[in-house]
Amino acid sequence: MQTLPRLAFLGTGLMGDPMVRRLLGAGFGVTVWNRTPAKAAALVEAGAWQEFLLSDAVAQADIVISMLDSGAVVGQVLTAALDALPAGSLWIDMSSTRQDEAQAFHALLGGRGCRFLDAPVSGGVGGAQAGALAIMAGGSEDDFQRAAPVFAAMGCATLVGPAGSGQVAKLCNQLIVGATLNVVAEALLLAQAAGADPAAVRTAIRGGFAESRILEVHGERMLERNFIPGGQVKTQIKDMHNILAAAAAAGVTLPLTSLVTERYDALADVCPQADHSAALLGLERLNPGQRVGTLPDRLP
Repeated sequence: MQTLPRLAFLGTGLMGDPMVRRLLGAGFGVTVWNRTPAKAAALVEAGAWQEFLLSDAVAQADIVISMLDSGAVVGQVLTAALDALPAGSLWIDMSSTRQDEAQAFHALLGGRGCRFLDAPVSGGVGGAQAGALAIMAGGSEDDFQRAAPVFAAMGCATLVGPAGSGQVAKLCNQLIVGATLNVVAEALLLAQAAGADPAAVRTAIRGGFAESRILEVHGERMLERNFIPGGQVKTQIKDMHNILAAAAAAGVTLPLTSLVTERYDALADVCPQADHSAALLGLERLNPGQRVGTLPDRLP
């Protein structure tokens, strides 16, 4: 029977916590570390081992997984952990970063005899809890195969290209998500303003060509005015700007993405921690006197 690799998981917040629980449930030994130690403490009861020093967390790991706020934070943590990493260890960054940041992490680790995959995810907290995340990996085939049992505990993984390609795939995902959230908000507001029942309109168009997970999940959130996250406005803003940066680097113009970015930027000072379905709130601010439904807003 093959021995499971020893894992260190760095970042146990909204997404990291359920991802660790899936790994523990699959039989992996997991050492957890978080910049705010209290956020990792609950995982000890679930079977994880907590380390308070980053160097101690990674020192015995075969595979290190990071799930952190941004590329800048990943870079800080990776640099701080570098001297303690065992030679040949594999670092899997499952955070959402820029492509060039992922490529820089790959080069930095390669220079120290370590391996790297960028493997951002889609599916939100619900997908993490269910072990149903879509995982988009960039790196070598050998490293991807080495990580396959780890990925299988958390969702379905696809190798999409060399280092940095996972982040490109995630940005493509977020481009579609961000744009669709805004379109669903516009459809529901139009239904309301034109005298139709927006909930009934949503039911009527589901199953046709307009059906999507966004219409299903976030359309319901908008009707219920439930903006407790889930994904957050501030994360969507970060992702939209990363998409525009990737587009500029690739030499392409994305006009719809630019418009969606403006819409999310308008919410930055209003409800940055709200679910990204709060795109509806931004739309309603553009249309004074128009509001979907009569329920009170549920905000963080």
